[in-house]
Amino acid sequence: MSWHVEVDEHTCIGSGMCASLMPEVFALDGAVAHTVISEVEGDETVLDAADSCPAMAITVTDGGREIGPRP
Repeated sequence: MSWHVEVDEHTCIGSGMCASLMPEVFALDGAVAHTVISEVEGDETVLDAADSCPAMAITVTDGGREIGPRP
């Protein structure tokens, strides 16, 4: 099961929460975060990163269906 992860660079405020949780998936690039890899194996920590983003800039999809951030 592969999930697609995106960071909206226009929404990101560069808090670094995502990079702290999953440095293998997210990295800070100047004032904003970006994905190191955009396709990941299903992992609850990716959803935690999306949930913890204060700007709600991370989207996780599974087969085109948005699964993160969670409500």
